[in-house]
Amino acid sequence: MEGFYLPVALFVLSTAGTPGPNNIILTATGARFGFRKSLPGVYGIIFGTASQIVMVAAGLGILFQQWPILHTLLKMAGGAYLVWLAWKILRSPVQEMSVEEGQEPVGFIQMALFQYLNPKAWVMNLSMVSAFSVAGEVYWQSIMLIILVAFTVMNMTQNAWAGFGSAIGRLLTSDQIRGRFNMLMATLTALSVYFILR
Repeated sequence: MEGFYLPVALFVLSTAGTPGPNNIILTATGARFGFRKSLPGVYGIIFGTASQIVMVAAGLGILFQQWPILHTLLKMAGGAYLVWLAWKILRSPVQEMSVEEGQEPVGFIQMALFQYLNPKAWVMNLSMVSAFSVAGEVYWQSIMLIILVAFTVMNMTQNAWAGFGSAIGRLLTSDQIRGRFNMLMATLTALSVYFILR
């Protein structure tokens, strides 16, 4: 297992660090609410990923192989959620938000549960467990190491996307610019449904 860490880290970087539903949501949240308020979503994604890896390692992936309809249903549910989220982003107020308005960003539980509707997360975690787990007595040790590496890399990538959104938020200096940004984020969120359902 000496050469274990770098391949797993590069795999997680190339999957969790590239644009996708999670990172679009984090960018929009960071821009709207700031970096600090994006953190529950960041760690919801990471926790959801870790729990999904455990479930895949325990045999859930076999169900998808035996009953592909389950995976199709997850894709449809994930697509529906993203369309709803795109609508929410599009309808977000463009005026600068005050604390009194009481709007809250997507939170820890929502983002953790979203991983179970996110086909990109399923593909990433099914691939990771099948490619990098070690059979035999060290199986669960290898699973825990996969989770540790995924946590370390995603702690950087997901925070970077939230920080990127927060930096963009500082440039949203007028209602018109904020409206255009909401439209862009809503469009990207809706377009990601294509990659989920194809």
